[in-house]
Amino acid sequence: RLRRLETELGLELFERTPKGHVLTPVGQTVADKVEGLEHTASEIAALSDMDGPLAAGRVRLGVTEGLGSLLIAPAMADFAAQNPHIGLDIIAVSGFVSVPKREADMSIMLTRPKTGRVKVRKMSDYVLQMYAHPDYLARTRPVEQVSDLSEHDLIGYVDDLIYSTQLRYHEDIAPGLTPRFCSPSIVAQWQMAREGAGIAVLPHFIAAGDPNLVHVLPEEVRIDRAFWLAVHEDVHGTTRVRAVSRFLDDLFAASTERLTGTS
Repeated sequence: RLRRLETELGLELFERTPKGHVLTPVGQTVADKVEGLEHTASEIAALSDMDGPLAAGRVRLGVTEGLGSLLIAPAMADFAAQNPHIGLDIIAVSGFVSVPKREADMSIMLTRPKTGRVKVRKMSDYVLQMYAHPDYLARTRPVEQVSDLSEHDLIGYVDDLIYSTQLRYHEDIAPGLTPRFCSPSIVAQWQMAREGAGIAVLPHFIAAGDPNLVHVLPEEVRIDRAFWLAVHEDVHGTTRVRAVSRFLDDLFAASTERLTGTS
């Protein structure tokens, strides 16, 4: 196909190397033009339903794993009832998809994006604290102050896989705290804690209602964070994206106590 494209255009677009095809300067220019055309086509597609009365189509939402799996996904039946013509891809992973690169139409993030063609607003504060299974606490040394944590099995993220500085919780609690059991998945960390493997820093919306977990140092350890919504400018005004935004606003408003521990 590459040779046919070069023949049809009468241009040498690729240089063959032992490692594969590399764009020539002319090929790079063509690629830039095509990317520009794709961007224009995306803008036109967005305009086509900018003011349409019916919210329809598909929206891709990037979201942190815990929030997507435990707060947003359970609300999908309500979303479906309110928006019968909208499909929603919830990309709930241990990391972020890029809205500026159009990997998602919108994304709920841990930090406010500072670059890219995105509209950004704060969704909500949320709180994290330390939790453990009562059996773990019963068989180990008492945890009466922060300095006692160094004698315990801590649960946290794999250091070189941390995708946001906002996840370096143990550094906020005390210098030198190193988790024994690690995973890039907050759900895996939650499961380790609730089965008695150690003490984990978990969002209130995940752990507070779990009968297998109790607070550890609730007065001493409280970490405040925020969720930010980023929406690509090309689709910000579309009826389908506005519908998803309204749904998220309502969901977060109804979940304030679960997110922050306060009513």
